[in-house]
Amino acid sequence: MTDLVLVRHGETVWHAENRYAGSSEVELTPRGHEQADQLACWAAGAGLAAVWASTLSRATITAAASAAKAGVELRVDARLRELDFGQGEGLTSAEMKARFPEARAAFEADPAANPLPGGEDPHAAADRFAAALGDIAAAHPTDRVLVVAHTSAIRLTLCRLIGVPLGEYRRLFPRLDNCALTELRVSVGRVAMLQYNSPIGAVR
Repeated sequence: MTDLVLVRHGETVWHAENRYAGSSEVELTPRGHEQADQLACWAAGAGLAAVWASTLSRATITAAASAAKAGVELRVDARLRELDFGQGEGLTSAEMKARFPEARAAFEADPAANPLPGGEDPHAAADRFAAALGDIAAAHPTDRVLVVAHTSAIRLTLCRLIGVPLGEYRRLFPRLDNCALTELRVSVGRVAMLQYNSPIGAVR
C-alpha cells in the first residue's frame, strides 16, 4: 500500500481576496514561501520516498524545498494541475456574480454539473488527477509520497475516490488550508483517508 500526502501549495498573492487562480500562474507571497519552508521541515522527518507536484509554479516552488529536505528528486505531472476556471480566472466570487450572475448561481448550486463559463469539466479534472495519483501509487507501491497540488482539484478527487457525488465537494470539503496535510492510504481497489487538512507537523 502507498500513503499519499496531498498538500495545497503555499499562499499566493491572490489569496487575500480569494481570487480564483485556476490554470493561471500566480506568485507565492512571503508567507507562502514560509509555509513551503515549514512543509520542508516536516518533510525532512516524514519518511518520504518521493515528492511530486503540479507543473504550475506555485506548486513546484512549494514542493521543491520539501524534495530537497527529503533528499529526493522533485517530479512533476501536468495532470496534477488545478482546474481551468475559464472566465472566472483571476476573479472573486463577487466579481463573477456581477459579470455572469446566472452562471455563478448555477456553479454554486452544483459546481460539478455547471463549471464556470469556459472552464474545465470538473469530472474530467477529477479523472486526470485520480489517474495521476494511481500512477504515482503504482510507482511507489510501499512508500509514503508527498503530492503538492491545488485545492479544487484535490477536493474533487477526494470525492471521486471515496465515492460521493463530485457536486458535493464544496460542501463536504469547505476549506483546504495552504500546506495542510491530507493523507490517503491506497491499496488495490481501496482508498482510506488517514487525515484531512491537518496543520503541518500534527501527524508524522
